[in-house]
Amino acid sequence: MFAKLYRRLTEPFRRSIRNKLILTMVVLSVLPIIAVTALAAENNRRSMENEVIDTNLSNMKWTGIYLGEQFAGLNNLIYTLLISPDLSDYMAQSEEASLSSRFAAQRNMIDTMTSVYYSGNNNVVGLQLYLTERNKLFTINAMQSDLETPAQVPSLYADLFAQQKNFMIQTKSGDREKFLLIRSFNRFENREVLGGISLEVRWTMLDQTLSLLNPSGEDTVLIAKPDGSILYQPYGEAPPASIMEAVNRSGNDQGRIRMQHEYVFYTTIDPVGLKLIKIIPTSFINRSAQATMYYGVIVGAISVMVALLIAVALAWRTSRPIVALAKSLQGLSVIKETEAPHSGRIDEIGLLETRLNSMSQRIREHIKTEYSMSLEKKTAELKALQAQINPHFLQNTLQLIGSMLFAKNPADSYEIVKSLSDMFRYVIREPEDLATVRSEVDHLNNYMLIQKQRFSTRLRYNIEVGERTSTARIPKLTLQPIVENAFFHGLEAKPGDWQLDVAIVRDGENVRISVRDNGIGMDAGRLAELRKGLDAEIGQVWTHGNRIGLHNVASRIRMQFGQAYGVTVDSEPGKGTLVTFIIPAATGGELEA
Repeated sequence: MFAKLYRRLTEPFRRSIRNKLILTMVVLSVLPIIAVTALAAENNRRSMENEVIDTNLSNMKWTGIYLGEQFAGLNNLIYTLLISPDLSDYMAQSEEASLSSRFAAQRNMIDTMTSVYYSGNNNVVGLQLYLTERNKLFTINAMQSDLETPAQVPSLYADLFAQQKNFMIQTKSGDREKFLLIRSFNRFENREVLGGISLEVRWTMLDQTLSLLNPSGEDTVLIAKPDGSILYQPYGEAPPASIMEAVNRSGNDQGRIRMQHEYVFYTTIDPVGLKLIKIIPTSFINRSAQATMYYGVIVGAISVMVALLIAVALAWRTSRPIVALAKSLQGLSVIKETEAPHSGRIDEIGLLETRLNSMSQRIREHIKTEYSMSLEKKTAELKALQAQINPHFLQNTLQLIGSMLFAKNPADSYEIVKSLSDMFRYVIREPEDLATVRSEVDHLNNYMLIQKQRFSTRLRYNIEVGERTSTARIPKLTLQPIVENAFFHGLEAKPGDWQLDVAIVRDGENVRISVRDNGIGMDAGRLAELRKGLDAEIGQVWTHGNRIGLHNVASRIRMQFGQAYGVTVDSEPGKGTLVTFIIPAATGGELEA
């Protein structure tokens, strides 16, 4: 199927030099433009990609610095409380101090924490202070200002103390819009843990800074812990685990990672050690370059169209004299006295026209002396061939007629005489190159009638003529010589009964004729030698000996119809021989319906 489609597509270019030249010119002119346009579009995309990468790396760096300053501001609130004299006074109070003195210290501590709480603007929504020695928990927020003695160390500070960390950031349980900044404070002399402070802060305090990383509104921006767990994600969808794993594996403070469908940028937020991550889909970069690519494609398409028109015009103009010369040669006959018209050109085409006319004149002169003589000789050979009758067969037939005159009734003898007369009339009348299958079958029936009379019940034969085959044209004296060879080479040496079958059937646009006998057959070596001879005897129209040979029939069929036609032979020792040949169903301008 693909081979047939390929032949159909390439047929116009194989038949016309003009089409080949047009295709070549189009390819040579269009392909460079397409290549340049594609390279320009790709270079533009790469430039846009590099610009996006450099811009985002710079933005990530400065945004990380801004976020670090905001987290530093929260730490400053905590340090303000830690260096407060009220915290030192409260922790210095002993159990023996008077009740009024302890109450005043607590009151001062709550006032200081309240002041720190309100200094955090609206972003700080809660402040806690836990003292381990006294097991006291101060809580300041919009709803309460309280001091309590918990039954055990609060879980926030228990985790911090257990992990021996100085600070910890985590989201508030049940509320993803806030986070807790928890910091421990220790005794200076021996690093003994004295307690912990926690700030409850809204994540929205970072939104204005994070919005600098998402101007298009399509990117993913998030803050994650060092272990990869996401703390806050104001923009985009949750990234797949593979991206977070790739960031963790990088081990760098800042950088980028090229994933299959995304660009991942990351940086570390000092001083809290969190990861700031931005994810940009690759489609964003492609869309960013689309506008430039669009105009590049338009310019490239216009250039291609212009180049195509110029290429076609140049190819048409260049090939016009060649096509004109080819058309003039179609009317040039080497037999008739005709000449191709001269274009009057003085270039290579004009020289070619002059040489071709001179060559055609010399060919015509050669034909008059050589071809005509060869044709007359060939016609004489065919006429002599048609007039040839096997003398052995004629002698046997005359002896048969003589014996029948004494042993048979006159009607039987007359039938044999009539068949022999019809055979003579068929071969000696004005010869033609081709005869109809019907005429050849009639001639074969006359021959088989004589042979049937000679061999009586020992011979059985069958001639089958299919529909739409009788008017097909075939070289004269083809069927009867093949059948005669079957008798001479196959049947006469075989004891017992003889069987001979002739089948003429339609095979598509051809007619297939087969002659089968049950004679002695031939071995593989002799069969191979015969087949080789049939292929080699191209153009031989004469025969050897006193009968028309199989080589002669094969040569005449090929001479008449071409090398695609001929004779094939199949044979097995002791089983007989099958001779098959194919001729066109339509010859001489007629096709039997």
